[in-house]
Amino acid sequence: MDLILEYQSQLISGTLMTIKLALSSLVVALFFGLLGAWAKLSSNRLAQRVANLYTTIVRGIPDLVLILLVFYGGQVTLNNTGAATGLWGYVEVSQFIAGAGTIGVIFGAYFTETFRGAIMAIPRGQIEAGISCGMPQSLIFRHIIWPQMVRFALPGFTNNWLVQLKTTALVSVIGLQDLVYNAFTAGRSTDKLFTFMAAAFVIYLVLTGISDLLLRALDRRYSRGVVRA
Repeated sequence: MDLILEYQSQLISGTLMTIKLALSSLVVALFFGLLGAWAKLSSNRLAQRVANLYTTIVRGIPDLVLILLVFYGGQVTLNNTGAATGLWGYVEVSQFIAGAGTIGVIFGAYFTETFRGAIMAIPRGQIEAGISCGMPQSLIFRHIIWPQMVRFALPGFTNNWLVQLKTTALVSVIGLQDLVYNAFTAGRSTDKLFTFMAAAFVIYLVLTGISDLLLRALDRRYSRGVVRA
């Protein structure tokens, strides 16, 4: 315990970095998830094919491989392109941007299917009733589609978010000083690796527990007035 207290600032900074990374990647994932769901449900054949290709490729590549590919290969590609075209100079891709962007794109593919299924679960008759009453599209989305989409999507969203939160640990391999990286460094320097990995285990458990409680409260709010079977 004395060792944990001695390195508490390092663990706290790593925890804050993990939270920042998880929330930033969530914003990216929500953007790609909503865009992908819209594309798959649209009548545009090209949009459907692009969305299907996106979800198929991303879900078929291991997360760690994609993170390494983007961080190392992406930086080389950007610099080679800049040198060939003369449009920009040397570009250095930070570990945070590579990690948050890649994890966001990865889970955007999973959120695509979550949101698509949630929208398809909304009874079509309700949307047609809104149209027949003369409601504009913005009002239909705000009062009919959005509340029900959130309720139907929350179970899948919760699962994806908890997995995404834990997936942030992978960015430690590219040098980002997150919770796992800092805990591993402290463990190696003190020869007490198990102690610090156990501390990281507890912190992740607390983060996922808090997330689960907050999302359960959100589920109760959007399920108010709904009779469950």
